[in-house]
Parts: sequence; C-alpha cells; structure tokens
Amino acid sequence: MTLSMHDGAASRKGLAAACLCAALACGCVPGTHLQLARDMPPSFENGASARGSWPTQDWYRGFGSDELNHFVDLAVSNNWDLTAARERVAQADARARQAGAALLPSVDGNANGNYLGGHSQQGSGHELDWFAMLSASYEVDFWGKNHATANAARLQAGASRADRDTVALTMLGAVADEYFQVLALRERITIARANSDATHKVLEVVQARFDSGVASPVELAEQKAAVDAAQIALLDLEQSEAQTRAALASLLGRVPEKFEIEGKSLDLLKEPAVAPDLPSELLIRRPDVVAAEANLRAGSANLAAARAALFPSLILTAGAGVQNPALPATVLTIPGVGPSFALAANLTQAVFDHGRLRAQHDETAARERELLAAYRAAVVAALVDVEKALTALQHLDAVREFEKGSVSESERAFEGARLRYQRGSGDFLTLLVSQRGLYAARDQFTQYRLARLQALIALCKALGGGWSVEAGWEAHR
Repeated sequence: MTLSMHDGAASRKGLAAACLCAALACGCVPGTHLQLARDMPPSFENGASARGSWPTQDWYRGFGSDELNHFVDLAVSNNWDLTAARERVAQADARARQAGAALLPSVDGNANGNYLGGHSQQGSGHELDWFAMLSASYEVDFWGKNHATANAARLQAGASRADRDTVALTMLGAVADEYFQVLALRERITIARANSDATHKVLEVVQARFDSGVASPVELAEQKAAVDAAQIALLDLEQSEAQTRAALASLLGRVPEKFEIEGKSLDLLKEPAVAPDLPSELLIRRPDVVAAEANLRAGSANLAAARAALFPSLILTAGAGVQNPALPATVLTIPGVGPSFALAANLTQAVFDHGRLRAQHDETAARERELLAAYRAAVVAALVDVEKALTALQHLDAVREFEKGSVSESERAFEGARLRYQRGSGDFLTLLVSQRGLYAARDQFTQYRLARLQALIALCKALGGGWSVEAGWEAHR
C-alpha cells in the first residue's frame, strides 16, 4: 500500500490544523486558582493575659529536665510511628519524581534478531533479519494535564512532609506528657505512703485507747478500714505508674523491661513562658493545617488534570537506528544493512466512553470539595486547641492560691485533730475526716501541678511546637 504525495500533504495539513485548534483551545480551559478561606479572628479570646512568645522547636527543653531531653532524643531516633512517617515521605517523593518524568520525552532502546530458514523443491534459503533502534516519545501537554499531575504529586509530597512533622510534634508531646505523668504518679505514691503511715499511727492510738476502754469498737473498725483503703490506693497508684512507664518506653521504641526513670517528683521542673500572637500565624505554624492546605491544592491540581483529560491528546514519536534488511515490507524489501528512521504523530480524542472521563472529573471535583471542608475543619480545630489550652491555663492560674491554701489548712487541721484525739479532748470522727482531707488535698495538689504541665504541653503543641513552613522539622534534627 502506497501513500501519494497529495494524500501525505493533506494528512500533514490536517494534523497541523488539529494541533493549532488544540493550542487555541488551551486558553479556554478554566484555571484552578485556589481561594482558601482565611476568615481568622483578630486575636485569641483567652490569650490577652498570656505571657511569653511562640514556642521554639526545642520547646520541651523549657521544662528544665535533662532526663526529658534525653528521652526526646531517643524518641526522635527510635519511635516507630515517626520512622514509618519518614518512609511515607520517601514514597511521596518517589511518586512526585514519577509524575514529573511525564513532562520530558522518554527514550527507549530496542534490538531484535530473527533467523529465517526454509527448504522447497526449488532449493533452500536462509536469512537473518535484525535491527537496533532508539525511539523517543513525547506527549504534547496542550491542556496542562501532565503539569497538573506533576504539581499535584509535588504538593502531596509536601503534605506528606507536614504529616510527618505532625506525627513528630504529637510524639514529642506524648513523651513529655507520659514522663510528667510518671513523675506525678511517683509523687502521689510518696503521698499515699505517707498517708498509709499516718493511718497506721492513728490506728496505734485508737488501738491503745480501745485497749484502755476509752475508744469504741466502731472507732477501731473504722480506722482499720481507713488503713486498708490507704493501702489499696497505694497499690493502685503503683500499678498506674508501671503502666505509664511502659507506655513511655513504647514511645521511645524500646521494650518496657528494665526501663528505668530517675525522676521522682515534679519539684525540679520549670514552666516555660509560652504565649500566642496572631491567630492567622497558625496557618503557617501548624503542620496539620499546612498539610490540609497542601492536600487541597493537590486536589485542585488533580481536578485540572481530570478536566484536561476530556480534551484530545497528541503524542509524538520518533525512532532511528540500523537494520537488516534496510526496509522490511510484506511485498518488497530493500536488501542489505542500512539506516532506518520513523516519525509519527498520534492525536486521540475519546468519542464515546459511556461517560467514564466525565465521571472521573466529577469524582475529582467532589474530592476537591471534600478537601476544602477538611482544610476548614483543620483551621477551626487549630483555633479550638489553642483556646482550650489558654482557658485551661487561665483556670489553673485562678485556682493556684486556693490549691496551696487547701493543702496548708488541711495539714493544720489534721495535726490539731490528731493531737486533741491523742490527749483525749477530741472526737474520732473529726480526726478521721481531717486525715482523709489532708491526703485528698495533697494528692489533688500534685494532680494540679501535673495539669499545669499538661496544659503547657498542649499549648506548645497547639501553637505548632516551633514548626514553620520554611524550616520544617527534620532540618533541625
């Protein structure tokens, strides 16, 4: 089959016309300029009285604990969730490189050998056909489909980095929280032991009064019950301390067996001065918000690619090399080894696909709307986290003096009741009530101190933990 010069010219004119139409129509594709919702409040409602500045990336060092700093370093190196997040970033980077490869021509090498032999009444013959070719193909990105796909992959890689940093920030906060809980539980255990010792001493007094006929059997039974209750509370706290210590070991990527913590109480810890500035800064200081924004922009780029898929695609191919015979054909063959080349252009437009491409476009558009809702939810959640942490700190500041006063007055009440009962001038019920009140006040004050530390951790996390779009997190590790 031959192609006439007239038919070839007509074909080339038709192809050029199609390419021109494609280039002109490219300007008709709607843009995907993303307008993100930025309706941020001018200030935090509960942040007016806060003192300090935005946390730095080593915010945990502000608590003044070398042991906590050491545990954080171990967690950064060994935490399995963070390791998995790092590998997800590597996967996203690889996908971005794959998508970006479509923007450049692809070149392939191909070689083939084919030996033919036969025999007939006219004689026998054989032939060795072979070729070695280099071929290149390139899709002309008229509609920006490949650029949009590559941009989406790049944005998703950025979202993966922000997700990794979110995991890191959450992990650091969990390490600090679990460590402080261990210290608080150990302090509460010390208080529970002191309370248990006090109940035993009171029991000795009650027993002596009962033996002398002064105390009643009811008083003796109630004090024995108080001794048992104190012992139960102590054992419960010891169990909680062991469980919390195991949870901390898990965050450090190690087994809980033979995991030791040197700290015994919250006494040596400091409270870092942390406070927010403008709420709008959360948009670039919170990795989860930045990840949601990157995912939204990637969704918009994917929508642009899905829209471009509705239009024709033009693929250019070229090949060159050497082969024998010089021109393979069904009827006529140019014998001998010679150079060979081929040029082709393929213009494809879906005519009837049962609405598949349109359905893919609609799916991608719905996905973009979903990501927009997720982004707005992330912004609101960030604001809520900060307000909750600030509110907790304000409340804890307001009750500080009352907590201290409760412990001081409870100590005075118990000591006075104990001395009066021992001298025979006080009643047992007053002693029992004051004893329980003192233990409860001391235990509550330790929990109050823990709550302050946890609120500071929550505020540091809510403010992004010193993270920023420019610096990231891994760069400082």
